[in-house]
Amino acid sequence: MAKKQFKAESKRLLDMMIHSIYTHREIFLRELISNASDAIDKLYYQTLQDGNTGLSREDFSIEIIPDKEKRTLTVRDNGCGMTREELENNLGTIAKSGSLAFKKENDAKEDIDIIGQFGVGFYSAFMVSDDVTVVSRPFGASEAWKWYSTGSEGYTVEPAGKDSHGTEIIMKIKDNTEEDNYDEFLDPWRLRGIVKKYSDYIRYPIRMDVEKSRPKAQPEGEEAKDKEPEYETYTEKETLNSMVPIWRKNKSELTHEDYCNFYRDKFFDYNEPLRVIHSSTEGASTYNALLFIPGKAPFDYYSREYEKGLQLYSNGVLIMDKCPDLLPDCFSFVRGLVDSQDLSLNISREMLQHDRQLKIIAGRLEKKIKSELEAMLRDEREKYVSFFQAFGRQLKFGVYGDYGAHADLLKDLLLFHSSAGKELTTLAEYAGRMPEGQKAIYYACGDTVEHIEQLPQTELVRDKGYEILYLTEDVDEFAFQAMRQYQEKPFQSVSAGDLDLESEEEKKQAEEQAAEHKDLFAFMAEALGGKVKEVRLSRRLKSHPVCLTADGAISLEMEKVFASMPAENKPKAERVLELNPGHPVFQTLTELYQNDREKLKTYADILYGEALLIEGMPVEDPTAFANAVCALMTK
Repeated sequence: MAKKQFKAESKRLLDMMIHSIYTHREIFLRELISNASDAIDKLYYQTLQDGNTGLSREDFSIEIIPDKEKRTLTVRDNGCGMTREELENNLGTIAKSGSLAFKKENDAKEDIDIIGQFGVGFYSAFMVSDDVTVVSRPFGASEAWKWYSTGSEGYTVEPAGKDSHGTEIIMKIKDNTEEDNYDEFLDPWRLRGIVKKYSDYIRYPIRMDVEKSRPKAQPEGEEAKDKEPEYETYTEKETLNSMVPIWRKNKSELTHEDYCNFYRDKFFDYNEPLRVIHSSTEGASTYNALLFIPGKAPFDYYSREYEKGLQLYSNGVLIMDKCPDLLPDCFSFVRGLVDSQDLSLNISREMLQHDRQLKIIAGRLEKKIKSELEAMLRDEREKYVSFFQAFGRQLKFGVYGDYGAHADLLKDLLLFHSSAGKELTTLAEYAGRMPEGQKAIYYACGDTVEHIEQLPQTELVRDKGYEILYLTEDVDEFAFQAMRQYQEKPFQSVSAGDLDLESEEEKKQAEEQAAEHKDLFAFMAEALGGKVKEVRLSRRLKSHPVCLTADGAISLEMEKVFASMPAENKPKAERVLELNPGHPVFQTLTELYQNDREKLKTYADILYGEALLIEGMPVEDPTAFANAVCALMTK
């Protein structure tokens, strides 16, 4: 029998498809099952149209038959089958798709849901096979045909015997090598796992003979008392797939327990999800989504090893286990899946073209997740607080990332401690409590709420009766800088800039005092040897003698964050040492400036060290600081 050559561009194209397009060998089984499902779909559609096939949906199935002795794996269906001409056209021409042609011919008709569109999935069988045999008999025909190929060298087609309509693909599985284990594709348990992973929701049953064991019948009477039970093996045809995806069911059919069981089984989380988002969308893009907001963060969530993404299905067939493009980074904690028939897939089905449909779905999911989080915040505050404790940090990073592109999306989902009480508060709640005339949203930074409450910089704002937000995470102030303002009120650190809270008379008095003591401030700044940009009179201190503030875009808290990073030339704040003119220490300083400037230098070092300690920053020379304090105590 003469061997025919492939009608495509040659051996190089087939070699590329086998070795380059697919990254995981196990994909071959998904492709063959999808093709089998398509073949059944075509015949079932004919049944619906003609009504004379004598077949119902229950008559259709797909079989997987591993044979370890012969080293073959067979995928069999009872679908429409192929004529000799179709075998040559569909299998003899690489990238020729019968499914795509059928879909185009029937594009305007309903109830067609064909998976295969590119005609190359079949050739993935050669990734695991030395040769492939296809035996097919069209529905309604009496003759069958056999197509055979060892790969890119060509193929043969000859008559064959087959009892019923449909197609079976027999693969001669390759021998193992030092690097590759091909035996796994003859192992029923491994095959079951591949089916569950990729083809669990194919609409027709996928069956395989599975070997099981059961106790043998035991003899009765005294002789059976102490005898160990014996077991016998038997073969049972098992359905491997679920067929009906939970996300395609109506919500009214499902219970909370159904969702929780699916979540645990699919995403290996022992905890219940905090919220389930089950939606079905039609229109510009049609898809089903089943999303879960976890109750706790995975152990590696805030590490580089964590991989975000939703499972992506096309008509129930798993295309990608984690599709990162469906979720923005700020919502990377969401787990779940999307099933759509509208996505444009490339020829391997493993990679997605970044097309309009994918972007539409991602945009809608983003809005849906936000609305669900807002509903949880509004209606289930305790549950939302639990969520925020696990993932609030990620929301804040989302505000700060991408130059604040997601700030408007996320700003109303943030929670902060505040001086108003122990409960976490939103920005909207803070704004709602602002007294008339308050010009800014005030905040203070520190490691803990207790530390912030002791900061001297908070005194003036508290004295004016204004609430202060307590920022205790390193990302908080960066997020505020990205947002800049909320409801047209700027964010204002109590430790930076002019708070502008004094009366005109108080401002005038402060300016006069500053002018009067400018030489003292200049001397102390010089004595500190460049440790501070300036020493100045404070307009924010009430009872404390000294505090450290910052000029410019980088705050003291930001400097701490940068200091913890493994980088060179770390940015630093422009430090300012502020002195309280109403404190007794200030009078001592003025006297020393007149009478003992050497001692004033020591006092300047001590006050600077004190300001650092209050701010939670390390003293630059602890030994010198301790000696200076001791020297002062002995005089």
